[in-house]
Amino acid sequence: MSISSAEKVLKILTTFSSNVHEVGNLELSEKLGFPSSTVNRLLHILESSGFVKQNPATKKYMLGRSAAEIGRAFSKSLSNRIVTIAQPHLDGLRDMIGETVGLEVMSNNNTTLVYEATGPSPVRVSFNVGDRLPFHVAAGAKAILAFSSSEVVDRQLKEKLIRFTPNTITKKKVLKSQLEEIRRQGVAFDNGELNMDVHAIGAPIFNHDEKPVAATVIAAPAYRMQTHIESNFVSLLKETAAKISEKLFYS
Repeated sequence: MSISSAEKVLKILTTFSSNVHEVGNLELSEKLGFPSSTVNRLLHILESSGFVKQNPATKKYMLGRSAAEIGRAFSKSLSNRIVTIAQPHLDGLRDMIGETVGLEVMSNNNTTLVYEATGPSPVRVSFNVGDRLPFHVAAGAKAILAFSSSEVVDRQLKEKLIRFTPNTITKKKVLKSQLEEIRRQGVAFDNGELNMDVHAIGAPIFNHDEKPVAATVIAAPAYRMQTHIESNFVSLLKETAAKISEKLFYS
């Protein structure tokens, strides 16, 4: 079966990846099995529309401005739709565990709570959507920070660690050590660090760039949380975060 020109163009574009930044005409011809003349013609079409550009030094091709604009539009679309993407998974987790589940997203020096699936129990935790939560206390915020770049971590650690309860971590060395433990475990804990009566668990959500952009959080009255931790709540939380990450094209 013959391959259309459109399919050939797509195959050329999908050759580029995080590991392949530049590629030449002959290399593309050998890899894709297309005649060199065909590859040359399609590269010129892609170049004229800004999807690739030629490196004058190597004569190889790299992605161009139009590809970058589509990438930015794609990233913005996912960011704007993260609540819509995450909501059914968060609601499903709430239904399974019977506790309040929330979604935190990165927001400068804090995270912002953008969605709440309220638990059914008469005695339950209730979030305030729109609240900004400090990186050094909230479970979701710590989960995001732990998997962020060293530059992001260093920037956050320059800020003063404000005490909210007797359990709040205010020593930066202690917080750094906890972040290392979060990376090992894949989850973060808020043991009454923002509110003594509320404990929470957070798991990071990653995007297509493999960056932590949000976190799934389970929150419960302190007296119930230890029992939950000893059950399967942690694994369910991590599974939910993984499912949302997959929808954000994290591999």
